[in-house]
Amino acid sequence: MKYEFSIQVSPEIAAHKEQLKNLVARKNGIHLDEIRHIEILKRSIDARQRAIKINLKLKVYVQEDFVKEPMALPDYPDVSNTREVVIIGAGPAGLFAALRCIELGCKPIVLERGKDVRNRRRDLKAINRDHIVNEDSNYCFGEGGAGTYSDGKLYTRSKKRGDVQRILELLVGFGATQQILVEAHPHIGTNKLPGIIAAIREKIIERGGKIHFNTRVVDFEIKNSEIYGVKLLNGSTVATNKVILATGHSARDIFELLYQKKIEIEAKPFALGVRVEHSQQLIDQIQYKCEVRGPYLPPSPYSVVKQVHGRGMYSFCMCPGGVIAACATSPGEVVTNGWSPSKRDQPTSNSGIVVELREKDFEPFAKHGPLAGMYFQKSIEQQAWRVGGETQRVPAQRLMDMVNGKVSGDLPVTSYTPGLTSADMSVVFPKFIHQTLQEGFKAFDKSMRGYLTNEAVVHAPESRTSSPVRIPRDRVTLEHIQIKGLYPCGEGAGYAGGIISAAIDGEKCAQACINAMKSKAF
Repeated sequence: MKYEFSIQVSPEIAAHKEQLKNLVARKNGIHLDEIRHIEILKRSIDARQRAIKINLKLKVYVQEDFVKEPMALPDYPDVSNTREVVIIGAGPAGLFAALRCIELGCKPIVLERGKDVRNRRRDLKAINRDHIVNEDSNYCFGEGGAGTYSDGKLYTRSKKRGDVQRILELLVGFGATQQILVEAHPHIGTNKLPGIIAAIREKIIERGGKIHFNTRVVDFEIKNSEIYGVKLLNGSTVATNKVILATGHSARDIFELLYQKKIEIEAKPFALGVRVEHSQQLIDQIQYKCEVRGPYLPPSPYSVVKQVHGRGMYSFCMCPGGVIAACATSPGEVVTNGWSPSKRDQPTSNSGIVVELREKDFEPFAKHGPLAGMYFQKSIEQQAWRVGGETQRVPAQRLMDMVNGKVSGDLPVTSYTPGLTSADMSVVFPKFIHQTLQEGFKAFDKSMRGYLTNEAVVHAPESRTSSPVRIPRDRVTLEHIQIKGLYPCGEGAGYAGGIISAAIDGEKCAQACINAMKSKAF
């Protein structure tokens, strides 16, 4: 027989199957020899008290053998000779839209402006070593999108948007560890994501889909408010009446194109701030209330939300045991992000600390209409580039110095490879953002005593938290409210906020697109 139990145990017991088995037998009156297997279904850490506990949901096999079956992928059909759907962008939204198209019997044609995962690495090296930004191949553009080289966090609060478990199981089927099905805050790791993304690409091609890299879309052919083709940078045109637009939150040229063609888009509030790096040991001490993290605990994350001057200020994309990356997508700007390898074994941790923005904050850029937020965002990134010496060196300041309005006389080496330039953050940010950050960090320290330290370093800016634009679509058909056959999708369209929610939205748009094709056929 199989029984499910929820139990709270010490980290040591959670890490040792035999100790866990003994405890489960004793607590539930089961003879030890009758337990043949214990499967951990869910795991989370409770660090609210000094004695840290692990919450486990278990399936216990009593006098019944456990047979572990591999996670099976759907039986994808061969779609070589079926109707086509064009997908612009090969990030999580685009790739999962392509997989769903195949599953439903249609042929995806994926157009990706950047390179495949292997060739992308050269351009990432060029940013970090030579300060050269390739507009088509960087941390945001290329196979797998921003997710490939920015950590692979899979936690989402958007449970109502769709089947989170399905996406996680698909990722396992393509090579992710089954631990992502267990952990409360699942994470793949930047070192493992490229292989998973490549496996997805190979499956799409194997089943008859097409993926074209180094293929930038520069125009849409529209007649009578219906799309009938997309123009490419090389001068060719792809004829189609079904386009899933999944270009990500940094595709500013696409936002500009939509605006120029008078295709309706909307300004969308987002958040912007800095990325702060601490030693992982300090964060462990604060969160785990210990001098040294125990051997059975992972590097500790943190999550803080405060209200400062009527604005939200919060941690974003926190990376335990991780590093800060240079994520500009065009020359003449500086952008930061963070990621962690699968083991989260780097000596530092970092997190975006961002301030909630509102549409009225974008008024200095009102002449750009719905692109005002994008130009606000862009202006700060360009200012950071100037302050940093017109390189990818990032403006930086010790944390307590920033709070006290003092330029740091020296800076420690941080994980940000291109290097640092000591700067006053008040020169990088508008006054209201700078002052909110100063006051907010004091409030953070009240929740995490020891957080406000001059050993921590602030890097500016963290600006690509989400899209500054929303591309409106019908709630039922998911088509653009103005253009038939155009399906705005994922983070870039304003309908997702991470790998899982983007993948879910990609699947939904593919389903809606194919439903429309089938209804038209009949």
